[in-house]
Amino acid sequence: MGDSHTWAAVPGAAQRARSVLAAAWSCAVTAEGGREDFVGAHTVDDDGRVRLRPSEDSALSASAFCAPRGELPAVVQFADVAPVPVRRRIRARLWLAGRFAGEDEHLVFRPTRVVLREPSGAVAVDPEEFAAAAPDPLALAEARLLTHLADAHPDAVERLSRLVGPDSLHGAVRVRPLAVDRHALTLRIERARTDGDVRLPFHAPADDIAQLTERMHVLLAQAGAASCPRSLQRQRADGDR
Repeated sequence: MGDSHTWAAVPGAAQRARSVLAAAWSCAVTAEGGREDFVGAHTVDDDGRVRLRPSEDSALSASAFCAPRGELPAVVQFADVAPVPVRRRIRARLWLAGRFAGEDEHLVFRPTRVVLREPSGAVAVDPEEFAAAAPDPLALAEARLLTHLADAHPDAVERLSRLVGPDSLHGAVRVRPLAVDRHALTLRIERARTDGDVRLPFHAPADDIAQLTERMHVLLAQAGAASCPRSLQRQRADGDR
């Protein structure tokens, strides 16, 4: 069940794809019918090219070395995993189709097709737009920010839930921070059998941590002026028994 507020600004598909790429620590490469997983072995150029440094005994290295014209067709997959434990923890998957070519000690992957799959569906991203886009300015700090919010400030998450409409909170058993970008904080509303997401928009985009801190303070002030939802009041009362 989705509860996303469509009126909250969202990053474009190209920027969302670049954000997944920027924050991913691992990837899976499929080439010549085989799949190989890599952890902490890649970096990303400003234009979206992926530089992979496989081990010497990697099958991918051998395939790329023997490929005609020194270019190996491949598909590289990245997963966007929510840093805070929630249901449906994979928020998005990014597939890049293109070719690997050797450069110094790296294999450089140039994508020619980009597909971003999110809960709302899959979208093809123009490769030129993908190359020109920049990741969300909070993408690399998001995991640290959300885990700190969930672990150190659960009371703040409860206060922020007061900004969620009563229809979205009906039957809620838990509210967790799911994502943050320059435009909004997203909360995951978990119910007994379903769940949904609600974006709480900032009054202005946040381009760094200092601006995000100010935006969060504004949201908390707004939440402080709102009444506690009855569903969460019941949840808190049940937990005290």
